[in-house]
Amino acid sequence: MGLPEWIMLVVLSVAWGGAFLFYKLLDEANVPPFTIVLGRVGVAALALLPVLLVMRRAIPRSPSMWAQFLVLGAVNNVLPFSLIIVGEKQIDSGLASIFNATTPVFTALLAHLLSRDEKLSPNKVAGIVVALAGVVLLIGPNVIHGVNLTSIAQLACIGAAVTYGFGALYARRFRAQGIDPFVVSFGQLAASALIALPLALFEHPLAHLALPTAAWWAWIGLAIPSTAFAFVLYFRLIDVAGATNAASVTFLVPVSAVLLGTLVLGERLAPGTAAGMACIFAGLVALDGRIFARFRDAFGASKKTAIDVERCTASKTPAT
Repeated sequence: MGLPEWIMLVVLSVAWGGAFLFYKLLDEANVPPFTIVLGRVGVAALALLPVLLVMRRAIPRSPSMWAQFLVLGAVNNVLPFSLIIVGEKQIDSGLASIFNATTPVFTALLAHLLSRDEKLSPNKVAGIVVALAGVVLLIGPNVIHGVNLTSIAQLACIGAAVTYGFGALYARRFRAQGIDPFVVSFGQLAASALIALPLALFEHPLAHLALPTAAWWAWIGLAIPSTAFAFVLYFRLIDVAGATNAASVTFLVPVSAVLLGTLVLGERLAPGTAAGMACIFAGLVALDGRIFARFRDAFGASKKTAIDVERCTASKTPAT
């Protein structure tokens, strides 16, 4: 990736990392979970609609296609968003983002169990084990003494990562059907709004309109830069840098979220959190595999060069 691609990657990590900050601000303003989700996906869908029209992308009308969008919206948006919001009621936004970074781990596990073409390799197994060890470090030994609100919040964030894994696997069917990624983004967001609307009505969303200005800005930030803009930027990054490079954002989102939580909310991560985050990052590196591949290629190239030099030297040595 060149400098423009790295800039897009960093901007995307800040956009997605900011979502955890915005969740926390809206929760502190006493906005209920499904109302937050409805505002996020509904406004984001409305923001993406003119983008689709300008790009002249056809919006599907098939009921079966919209049924698939509803499934994807449920497992990729409504459920994980709600779980993260519930989790952040008891834990810091930075810690929630670190738990969310385990999404590729659970995606790899689910892909191994539910698909035929994405089986686990030795480096992926090692990555999963190391990352899950990091999760255990994050939760800490206190969980064995009984379930409390903090441990439930942590499990909610892990549950969000698991549902994201299901969403990633389910989304593969749209690629197989040749559906444009922008159309999929709009479809899942619009379908998510349809799911969240009746759930939010039970929370009486109109009663929460008298919010402080900061909460309104947080809601706008959650819907526009952290959702609509982030999707557009993500798919643009896939186009110019490839899906594997775009997936590197997983490493940067927790860093952005932790920094934002520290600077804006004054959050401070516990000492053991750094060790847990390091294990998760090490596991993600093993899952990604690119660093190991580069070392293997470099070692193979150097070994080949050494052999060639040895052969060349041997051929020039006069016989005795």
